[in-house]
Amino acid sequence: MSKLSKRMAAAREGVDLTKAYTLDEAVDTLSKFPTAKFDETIEVYAHLGVDPRQTTQMVRGTVALPHGSGKQVVVAVFTENPDEAKAAGAEFAGLDDLIEKVQGGWLDFDVAVATPGAMKEVRKVARVLGPRGMMPNPKTGTVGDDVAKIVNEVKAGRVEYKMDKTANVAVVVGKRSFSKEQILDNAKTVIDSLAKSKPETFKGGAFLKSLTISSTMSPGVKIDVKAAQNN
Repeated sequence: MSKLSKRMAAAREGVDLTKAYTLDEAVDTLSKFPTAKFDETIEVYAHLGVDPRQTTQMVRGTVALPHGSGKQVVVAVFTENPDEAKAAGAEFAGLDDLIEKVQGGWLDFDVAVATPGAMKEVRKVARVLGPRGMMPNPKTGTVGDDVAKIVNEVKAGRVEYKMDKTANVAVVVGKRSFSKEQILDNAKTVIDSLAKSKPETFKGGAFLKSLTISSTMSPGVKIDVKAAQNN
């Protein structure tokens, strides 16, 4: 057993992983676990009560984290005016040249943005970007004429989330190096956003069925759903 595994096992002994904690308690509990040699990413996981087989109950959205995600976001903009996008801070910008690179397997970016006028051409790489959750979409705020505004928002900490085929959603809320207050603020913002993303077609039962918070190398700490929503 590695040194980290031994420390993790010792840390778990003092934590009841079957208990649902308030968000404040959950973040405190998470902070007691040993840290890895890198700055771990912290995520909130939600299991939703929707039927993932129903397209009308798909859950996806974006949320602006008050303290950012802690991640340096690399942005590629599909646009007829690449100079404007690069001036706004995008690492990559272009249209035909970018599309050709993506078709060849290049995906060295985290977020793809597009202008409405470029979308006709961008659809050529929908089969590449779509399955990876990277296809520009007006619903997630990654398609628009004000490219500078979109790039700035993405760089400042706007994160996208999308439900998977088992009705689970994972959303980044920061890094282990963040303060407790920063993690709490980001997590509260994410939980509020998820609660508001309930599809109109969802009727009856609990929408947010369970919530968990964890870092890259830690076990998940359960969050009391009712308490988190009333926070």
